[in-house]
Amino acid sequence: MNWRLFVGAALLLSACSSTVPHNTGVYLLVDTSGSYNRQVSKAEQIILFALSRLQPLDSFAVARIDTASFSEKNIIAKATFDDRPSTANQQKRAFASRVQKFVDESKAASYTDITGGLLQAIEFLNEKKPGRKEILIFSDMKEELDKGYVRNMPLDFKGFEVVALNVTKLRSDNFDPREYLSRLEAWRVKVEKGGGRWRVVNDLDRLDGLL
Repeated sequence: MNWRLFVGAALLLSACSSTVPHNTGVYLLVDTSGSYNRQVSKAEQIILFALSRLQPLDSFAVARIDTASFSEKNIIAKATFDDRPSTANQQKRAFASRVQKFVDESKAASYTDITGGLLQAIEFLNEKKPGRKEILIFSDMKEELDKGYVRNMPLDFKGFEVVALNVTKLRSDNFDPREYLSRLEAWRVKVEKGGGRWRVVNDLDRLDGLL
């Protein structure tokens, strides 16, 4: 009797574990504000890298950071890749084409609503319910909000990894490096306080640790 109970419990646990998703969801935010808009072409390198690494049933979205980023309208391209290789390849080619159009036509925004973009990323990935959730931020990480925008709120990053990419130094950072360091530290604290994991990758030739 005990043996039967043991086998039954083992089968139940096995059935439960098999329902845990193993796919990945990636949301890439691309800063288009001010002078950083000149860096947008570099983001394409990261996007093409991600497309080459993502697998069937993985989800990917790319969105712009501009004056008001908490909006579906900011999403440039999005897809959940089919489990059929031929269809997935078609999806990836279409995705890359939309990104290329965005890079060619991108115009500098007046403000930088990073928090709004993060809120949109969290909402998007939580709806997809992937096994792994990763938010990539291609930005100098300096947030500048237009008058009337409220972003002073806690963010729930539980289950998320947030990676800041290509965090360029501003002119003022050269005069006082503490500004650069404190900017990154403030974002690290915000992400970790929300239960997420944080890291910075500035060498775009070393992306193997991503995804």
